[in-house]
Amino acid sequence: MSKELSLLMLPGDGIGPEIMTEARRVVDWLGHNRALNFFVEEDLVGGAAYDDGGKPLADKTLERAKSVDAVLLGAVGGSQWDGVEYDMRPEAGLLALRKELGLFANLRPAICFESLVDASSLKPELVSGLDIMIVRELTGGVYFGEPRGIETLPNGERRGVNTQVYTTSEIHRIAHVAFDLAGKRGGRVTSSEKANVMESGLLWREEVTKVALDYPEIALDHMLADSCAMQLVRAPKQFDVIVTDNLFGDLLSDVAAMLTGSLGMLPSAALGIKGGGAMYEPVHGSAPDIAGKDIANPIATILSLAMALRYSFDCAAEAQLIEDAVQDVLAGGLRTADIMQPGKAKVSTSVMGDSILRAMDRLNIT
Repeated sequence: MSKELSLLMLPGDGIGPEIMTEARRVVDWLGHNRALNFFVEEDLVGGAAYDDGGKPLADKTLERAKSVDAVLLGAVGGSQWDGVEYDMRPEAGLLALRKELGLFANLRPAICFESLVDASSLKPELVSGLDIMIVRELTGGVYFGEPRGIETLPNGERRGVNTQVYTTSEIHRIAHVAFDLAGKRGGRVTSSEKANVMESGLLWREEVTKVALDYPEIALDHMLADSCAMQLVRAPKQFDVIVTDNLFGDLLSDVAAMLTGSLGMLPSAALGIKGGGAMYEPVHGSAPDIAGKDIANPIATILSLAMALRYSFDCAAEAQLIEDAVQDVLAGGLRTADIMQPGKAKVSTSVMGDSILRAMDRLNIT
C-alpha cells in the first residue's frame, strides 16, 4: 500500500527552477520505485512571485504551505529586484514563510564527503570525516526584533535600527532540539553567543545551561561566536552539534559550509513544533550569474529532499538511498563546476541528476 505525502515545491529565482527540476525527478522516481505516493504542488516565491503578483509571497501560496506536510524551496533573490521596497524584496517571502509556519529550528548539516576532501579549502586531515550539525534559531533575534527600521534624526543624520531580542521560551525550545539531536549523534553540544558584550547572549548562555540539566548524558560547552568561527577553520572536527541564534547561525553555517568544499553541497531543514510545518532548502543562494546555463549543482536540493524524507515523512530508508546514491556518484568522479577537481569529469546540472537517478536504480536493486 502506497504512502501518501504532500509536498509544495517553490523553485524561486535564479538557479532555483533548474535544481528543483532535478529534485522533482527524484520525487517521481520514488513514486515509481518505492511506493511513495506524493501529492505535489508547485507555486511561486521570491522575485518570481513579486513579478507575478506584486508580493514575494502570495496569500494563496502561504495557505498552500500551511496545508502540506513539507515545503521544498529552491532559492530566492537577484539584482533585478534590488530597487523594490524593502519589505517586498524576494528574501522577505522566505522570512515570511519561516515566521508564518513557525519554523524556529534550522538544521544545517556540514558533512564532508570523502571523495570531496580535496575540494575543501582546509587540509584533508582537518575535514576528512567531518560531520557537524548546526542548529540555528530561525524566527527570533535581530532579523525579527522590534523596533527596526531606518529613521532620520533631528540633526539630519539617518540611523538604521535592528533589535536583538530573545525570550526564555525561544531559547529553551531550540536548545531542546539541539540536545535531542546530540543524543542521537556524538553526545556533545556547543552553545555559541556573545555573552561577553550582549545581554541577549548572556541570557542565551544562562538558559541553555538550565536546559542542559535535563540531559545529563550530553556534554555542554559554551563558545563565543567569534571564537567559534575561528575554531571552525582551525579544528572543525571538535564540534558535534552547535546551537546558536539567528544571526550567528547564519554566519557560522556558511563558514562550516565551505569546509565541505562548496555551498552547492549542503542541504538544510527548517522545523516547527512536532507535527507542524517544515521547509527544506539548499544553503546556497540563487546564483543569478549562472542561471539558465545548466551548470548549477543540484545536490544540495536533492539532499534537502532527503532531509524531508527523514524528518517529515518518516522515510529514513529512502533518505539513506538518496544519500548513498550521491556518495556513489561523487566517488565515481563526476563533478559540477563548483566542486570540479583535476582528473574528474565535469558534468551539467541535468547530467548530475541523471547520474544520481542511475545510482538509485543500482542501489535499489542491491
